[in-house]
Amino acid sequence: MSTLFFSVSPPSPSFPPQSHFKSFKHLSPLKTTLKRPLFSTATRSSLHVDPLESDPPLPPSVRTFWKWLAEEGVVSSTCPVRPAYVPEGLGLVARRDIAQDEVVVKVPRRLWINPDTVAASEIGYLCTDLKPWVAVSLFLVREKMRGNSPWRLYIDILPERTDSTLYWSEEELAEIKGTLLLRMTREMKEHVESQYDKVKEEIISQHEQLFPSSITLDGFLWAFSMLRSRAFSHLRGQLVMLPLVDLINHSASITREDNAEEINGPAGLFSWDLLFCLKSTRPVKEGEQVFIQYGLKKSNADLALYYGFVEPNANRDSYTFTFNISESDPFHREKLDIAAANDLGETAYFDIFMDCPLPPAILPYLRLVALQETDAFLLEPVHRKSIWKTLELPVSHVNEELVCKMVIDACESALSGYHTTVEQDEKLIQEGNLGYKLEIAVRVRLGEKRVLQQIGGIFKEKESSIG
Repeated sequence: MSTLFFSVSPPSPSFPPQSHFKSFKHLSPLKTTLKRPLFSTATRSSLHVDPLESDPPLPPSVRTFWKWLAEEGVVSSTCPVRPAYVPEGLGLVARRDIAQDEVVVKVPRRLWINPDTVAASEIGYLCTDLKPWVAVSLFLVREKMRGNSPWRLYIDILPERTDSTLYWSEEELAEIKGTLLLRMTREMKEHVESQYDKVKEEIISQHEQLFPSSITLDGFLWAFSMLRSRAFSHLRGQLVMLPLVDLINHSASITREDNAEEINGPAGLFSWDLLFCLKSTRPVKEGEQVFIQYGLKKSNADLALYYGFVEPNANRDSYTFTFNISESDPFHREKLDIAAANDLGETAYFDIFMDCPLPPAILPYLRLVALQETDAFLLEPVHRKSIWKTLELPVSHVNEELVCKMVIDACESALSGYHTTVEQDEKLIQEGNLGYKLEIAVRVRLGEKRVLQQIGGIFKEKESSIG
């Protein structure tokens, strides 16, 4: 599950996903002690039976994890959800009918893993200058290596790896040749590796007494991928890993993201704390899986990179166009100032989704980039306050022709980098029987090519209409 680090959002992340669930048999109730339960209203239905009974049986680590949550007051015999095997792996299933907008999980702040957790830890003073995701990743992999970690029971249920493209082999990555997803994957791995090298040199090697076990690049990448696929940043914009909450899977049928809130509430026998509350955005019947939305604005490339799955929906097909103001442009300084005044830079990125309107800023930016001597008077200071409004409409035939050429050339160049055609990929999808990762690869590259063809066609038509 998840959210963002470099701007590249819950569980994940993810960083890391649908379908109905057939009901399980239940046995005796789970006893809770020590902490006041967060759910205390008695409810009818299957709440009187063992929430962990399933066929096949849940692994011991999940049962131990649930017992820990019970001792912490997070779950009780009246908790409306339970862990279960689902098509995605592990998920949360309703133990009774759940109403729309009903809170299904509450996790007190003392059980959150976030930058504040790191700051309060034994290594907190070493992490003050680190990026938040780097600090949390270092903390998480260190806790994984510690046998006596207070987070052991949570860490034990985390997967050793995900289906994210971060873990794909070179042979598997070859199937996404030419895609933005391949570039995103390589750049992210390189960035994680560079941060690991820095942390190893400046922190780990200098404080070996605090890091008794070897922390490898693979271990650091594991921590990053857990954070990327499972962390929430819904409320404060701060990365937060939330035990239990991150078992909830994604469904394309969920169209709302307003599923979380923070409240002050009972978090123990005599204590109150800030609680992260997750709500169901739709009614759920007993025995059905509870789902959330991992991000309505994420493309299939994002989903593949962060979580390791894609959707067959065309509205996830996307391509990010990159344009820039050349340093050799005689009006480079003036254009740069105008772009900056409109929250754009020397290089600008525009995400375009299939069958969606163009981003509002793309045409003004391209017209700005394409301005030449004949239209250069628009760059004079007297026009600065109104130029962006002017650029929202065609400036001149020459300028508009250059804009069209820039976009058409970008589309054709990108399309030449794929090793399959749209028709070949459509045939593969139609025939089916693709392996899990190959289907991800085919759907991502097919979606990118469809967007490129659509945008290229729009600008070719626009070009032909310029009289």
